[in-house]
Amino acid sequence: MTASPPFVAIAPPRFDVALDIRYATADNLTGRPIYARPLCLLHPVAAERLAVAVGLAAAIGLRLRLFDGYRPPAAQWALWEALPDPRFIADPRKGSTHARGVAVDLTLETRDGAPLDMGTAFDDMSERAYHADTAVPAEAQRNRFILLGLMAAAGFQHYAYEWWHYQLPDAAAFPLVEDGALGPAVM
Repeated sequence: MTASPPFVAIAPPRFDVALDIRYATADNLTGRPIYARPLCLLHPVAAERLAVAVGLAAAIGLRLRLFDGYRPPAAQWALWEALPDPRFIADPRKGSTHARGVAVDLTLETRDGAPLDMGTAFDDMSERAYHADTAVPAEAQRNRFILLGLMAAAGFQHYAYEWWHYQLPDAAAFPLVEDGALGPAVM
């Protein structure tokens, strides 16, 4: 495993984002917390691009609400055990873009904190969560495309099966990171 630069903590005031780290709560597909602390960490390259997305969202009166960033291997296993479907959960034996620190799960909200309608909740593991699903209301489709535009302009790539998931285009070039490499009790 190649040494990785220190990850960046994505949080105010450095990043004008709202944190809603679902895997630190029971409000996720496992029904239980799988993170000890509500942290959002990203590889420095992903953090730089996210800062661009934050600025682009602010320019149109919106803010990013983050659900997840770096995901430790044990958390990936917990998700896989809850839903071993490779459309939605990367097989932990192969690694994931989250385990490289180059993926982020997020949505948009107004400046006063009201989430935009995206047609489904985060972690809705159904075809309605597909980026281009036209069964969701037109407003939700528009909001998904606003998020897509912001994230693409910032240098991220979308994942077709989850409207909330974005990653660096060259994600596989980044090393998998064991949470122990990040320091004691990071997640």
